[in-house]
Amino acid sequence: MLSLELTSALSNLLPPDRLYTDPVECYTYAYDNSRKIFPPQAVVFPLTTDEVQTIVMLCNQYKTPLVPRGRGTGTSGGSLPEQGGIALSLERMLSILSVDAANRVIVAEPGVLNQTIQETAKPYGFFWPPDPSSAMYSSIGGNIATSAGGPHAVKYGTTRDHVLGLTAVTGAGEVIKTGCYTTKGVVGYDLTRLLIGSEGTLAVITEATLKLTALPNSVAGITAYFRDSTSCAAAITQIMALPQLPSALEFLDSGSLDLIRNHHPKMLPSEANAMLMIEADGSESEIAATVSAILSACKTGGLIAASHAENIAALWKARKALSPLLREIAPKKINEDVVVPVNSLPEFLSSLEQLSKQYHVANVNFGHAGNGNIHVNLLIDPDDTEEAARAEQCLDRIFDLVIRLNGTLSGEHGIGSEKRAFIHKEIDQPTLILMKHIKQVFDPNNILNPGKLFP
Repeated sequence: MLSLELTSALSNLLPPDRLYTDPVECYTYAYDNSRKIFPPQAVVFPLTTDEVQTIVMLCNQYKTPLVPRGRGTGTSGGSLPEQGGIALSLERMLSILSVDAANRVIVAEPGVLNQTIQETAKPYGFFWPPDPSSAMYSSIGGNIATSAGGPHAVKYGTTRDHVLGLTAVTGAGEVIKTGCYTTKGVVGYDLTRLLIGSEGTLAVITEATLKLTALPNSVAGITAYFRDSTSCAAAITQIMALPQLPSALEFLDSGSLDLIRNHHPKMLPSEANAMLMIEADGSESEIAATVSAILSACKTGGLIAASHAENIAALWKARKALSPLLREIAPKKINEDVVVPVNSLPEFLSSLEQLSKQYHVANVNFGHAGNGNIHVNLLIDPDDTEEAARAEQCLDRIFDLVIRLNGTLSGEHGIGSEKRAFIHKEIDQPTLILMKHIKQVFDPNNILNPGKLFP
C-alpha cells in the first residue's frame, strides 16, 4: 500500500478522475503486450510537465517506484510496475503543440498517437517515418522510450533518427531540455539520443520535437516467393547491395505463410516456403529503376515468382496481422526482435531452423529483413514445463548465435524485463557499470522504472 501521506499529497494535486487507487481500476495498468501482470498500487494521469515534476518529487520524497507508461503496447515488459508503486500514465497528454511546415517540425506531447502524428503531417506533404505495427495505438512517448522502428526503417531509420529535441523530467525531479529545434546542432552532449531508447529509466518525456520527412510522390510494391529460406535470404543480401534502396523489405518464413493461408487461402503460391514483401518509393522515374533492379536481385535459385503487387494495402494488412494471429495459437509465445548484419541472414535463418529442430520447439519468423531485424517467435504451451524449459534453452542459444554474428539482442522492442537476464551477452561489464552510473546521476533514488534493463 502507498503511504497515507503520499496518497493525500497526490489527492491534493490531482482530481479524482486522474488518480486511481481502486485495485479494479488499477488493474488495466498492470500489464502490457508481454502478457505478464504486476498491478500498481495507484495510477496517475498528469496533464503538464509541472504535474509530472511534482509527482516525481513526491515519489522521491516517499521512496516510491514510479513507472512511466504510454499505451501499453510494448512486448518486453518495459512498462510493468514489477515493484508496485505508481503507474505514471501519459495517455492524457494529447496536445500537438505546433506544426511548423517551413522547418518540417511537429512538437507534441507524449500521449499523442503515432497515427495522429501521421494524419496531422499528411496535409502538409510530410510524414513521421517510425511506423511500428502498433502505430494505430502506440503513443510517440512509447515510440521514443524504445526507439521504435518498423518496416520503413530500412530506408528512413528508427525513432532516434527523427527526434530533434525533448523536454523531460529526470528521476531527480529536474526539468531538462535536450537537443535543439534545427537539424544541425552540436552544443554539449547528445542527451536526446541517450533518452531515446532508455525505456523510462532516466527521465519522463513530456514534450518531443519531431523531425518530419516529405511524403514520396509514388509508391510501388513487389512480392517475391521462394521455395526455401536460404534462397530468400540470398535475395535479401543481393537487394541490400543495390544502390537503389527499397523503402521496406519484409521477410516471412513458411510458418508465417501458413498463418496467412489459413485466413487468405488463395493469396499465396502453394509451393512457397518464404516470401519477401518489398516497397519502393520516390519519383516515378526512380521507382521504375528501383523495381527493375530489385526484381533482378530476387533471381536466386529458389525463386518461384517475383512481380509487382497489385494491392499494397492488402499486403501490409496481412503482414501486420501476423503477430496477433500468433497470439491466437500461442498466447504465451516467446517473441524476440533480434538483429544481425544483412549478409549474415542466410547463416542466421539456417541456424534458426536447426535450433528449432534440435530443441523441438515450433518457430515462426518474420520481420524487417532489410535491417537484418528478424522477429523470432517460439511457440510454446505454457502449461508444458518441459517444453518451456526447452524453449528457454533454445532462446539462450539463439542469443549466442546473434552475438557471434555481430548482431544485437533487440532492434526495436527494447530490453525491459524480458531480456535483462541476457544483456551481459552483448554489453561488457565496464560498459554496464558506466550505464548504471548514468542511471544514478539521472535517478539517484532509483524510483524511475526500477529493475528494468539491468540484470
